[in-house]
Amino acid sequence: MIQKIAANLFCGTLVLTAGLLNAQESALESETSTRKEQNTMTDSVLLKPWTGPYGGVPPWDKVRPEEMVAAFDAAIEMTTDEIQAIADNPEPATFENTVVAMENSGRALDRLDAIFGVYASNLNLGPVPDIERVVAPKLSAHSDSIYQNEKLFARLKAIYDSDAKSSLTVAQRRLIDDLYKTFVRRGSQLNSRDKARLSQINSQLARLFTDFSQNVLEDEKGYVTWVDSQADLAGLPTSVIAAMKRAAIEREKPDQWAVTNTRSSMDPFLTYAQNRPLREQVWRTYYNRCDNGDDHDNNALITEILGLRRERAKLLGYPTHAHWRLEPTMAKTPEATEELMNKVWSKAVARVHEEVADMQQIADQETDGKVTIEPWDYRFYAEKVRKAKYDLDLGEVKPYLQMEKLREGMFWVAGELFGLTFEPATDVPVFHPDVRVWQVRDRDGQPAGLWYFDPYARAGKRSGAWMTAYRVQENMGQPRTPIVSNNSNFIPGGEDETVLISWDDAVTLFHEFGHALHGLCSDVKYPSQAGTAVARDYVEFPSQLLEHWLDTPEVMQKYCLHHETGEPLPQELIDKIKKASTFNQGFATVEYLASAIMDMKLHTSDQTQIDPDTFERQTLEEIGMPAELPMRHRTPHFSHIFSSDSYSAGYYSYLWADALTADAAEAFEEAGSFYDPALSKSLYENVFKVGDTIDAADGFRAFRGRDVDTGALLRKRGFSAQE
Repeated sequence: MIQKIAANLFCGTLVLTAGLLNAQESALESETSTRKEQNTMTDSVLLKPWTGPYGGVPPWDKVRPEEMVAAFDAAIEMTTDEIQAIADNPEPATFENTVVAMENSGRALDRLDAIFGVYASNLNLGPVPDIERVVAPKLSAHSDSIYQNEKLFARLKAIYDSDAKSSLTVAQRRLIDDLYKTFVRRGSQLNSRDKARLSQINSQLARLFTDFSQNVLEDEKGYVTWVDSQADLAGLPTSVIAAMKRAAIEREKPDQWAVTNTRSSMDPFLTYAQNRPLREQVWRTYYNRCDNGDDHDNNALITEILGLRRERAKLLGYPTHAHWRLEPTMAKTPEATEELMNKVWSKAVARVHEEVADMQQIADQETDGKVTIEPWDYRFYAEKVRKAKYDLDLGEVKPYLQMEKLREGMFWVAGELFGLTFEPATDVPVFHPDVRVWQVRDRDGQPAGLWYFDPYARAGKRSGAWMTAYRVQENMGQPRTPIVSNNSNFIPGGEDETVLISWDDAVTLFHEFGHALHGLCSDVKYPSQAGTAVARDYVEFPSQLLEHWLDTPEVMQKYCLHHETGEPLPQELIDKIKKASTFNQGFATVEYLASAIMDMKLHTSDQTQIDPDTFERQTLEEIGMPAELPMRHRTPHFSHIFSSDSYSAGYYSYLWADALTADAAEAFEEAGSFYDPALSKSLYENVFKVGDTIDAADGFRAFRGRDVDTGALLRKRGFSAQE
């Protein structure tokens, strides 16, 4: 399945976007591995079709990481043979014998990719980092060998140029168009010398990407802020203190408390801790990740990545990396993204100045003017302002936000919108004891897929939250149901302790479940068009839209229950949450948008060699970044854009998708309910079901009845829509 392989290599998981070979490589692979050894590996469980219930499941209980390099060698060779057979077919090229055949190729490699992707993202310990460093360049070379296969490209071009294309279905025409254009964008029309250089660039980037991501993992793992005195815990909720104590015990310092170097640990500490010097220490440790001048400093890697991306874009005939990346998106050009970002930026900055003024007033009152708001103060004083202006303390809300009850609420929403039901599946292996699995059925009671849930932080797991597809839906001959997972980094509770999460974490939980539903609701024929395989700036639309169901009255009254009393969230608190819905939007928007603008400027710059720290500082000055808050992702640890090509020149996509989201949410508001049956059906038919079988703009237009109204985005964030 060439497009799926390409997506994983080029746009997706950490596993296939990897880094530098090192001295340990020789212990993991041999460039002289024999054909006999590879043939033996074809009997490995890593490559065999998955067996068991639900159409087969990943054999996590039988995976042996030490077999992975040899398995990749064998899977690559198998796929190469399959692709070459398609290219060498003596029959005239047709959609069936070329495009469909390519969709059916690479099955073993897809399965192996899915398994190792979980190891790279969720279990990145022991030999896994070194395996990743070995495998990534191999996969990059394999991908290039397909895109540079002249016979294969000639067959695709014959179909693309053929009059017979008009007789294909809309989805089929879209598939051949996308496939042909992807081959062109990946260098199929270059001369042999330029193809060779392109392959060298891609291989170098594959190695650099993994070094970057491994450095981020090491800095998140290696830097801990230790708290020695209980007095320094003043202001922190008991649940946060308990999590810090557990983290210290895990690190064999039971007499202390640990603030680990992840957002899930940093954020609540900066929000509630009264010890200002300690807040500053935690803030600097977190935001200086991979910018400390040590072995894990990423600045030199970034310079090299940017240089190679610039050279690759020029080689392929594009002005910049951003122009190359944006061609297949909804935005199409960097200029279109900049227009939207600029439309929001000035309004967001103005709101930040208002927020800071409110915070400074409280700080002056409490400290006799001795404190000037700094980045490590923003969250702390924002909570005080929230309390003063809206009488809302999110600490009062958290006891009602049980992770498990919210999961039940998500299931209920999926049932109300799309008729899905979830049943525990205890008869499948999992890759970690934290993981649980549910079978999903559609409204007719038929199997719709599996949903895996991996909620807790642990060593070797990358930070943040994400959705992964182990298997995508398809209906080519034998129907296949999807297998998806949601992965988070919540702090686990102690024995018999209810896991409570913050309001922001609850929003993220619903967001990622939106991605999962996008995969589970897919109903297409070809796997390359299934589920979330849509334009980068459209893929966040379904997930961001699902966030809106968290604060519907039905969910808040049924599933936001106090963990001790079982009482529902009081209406008084619900009203306060609604009233404060646009509170702190200056911070949230500027924090995100600064990173998105930085991403676009890095990838449209004409500088031949960029020093990341200097470029970051100068750019923030140029755009008028408020000094009181940082970018959400500083350049040295900006994994979205430097651990792969995935979101490079694409971080703007969250804002682009949120313009769609805000407008779509207003449709439900106009209907009088977020559970309106007609709108829910339209959402399923035009957005969640169709994958990439239609143009994203056409799908949105079919749902909304018109093109997007970007003014809804400003209204959602509480900004004036007036220019």
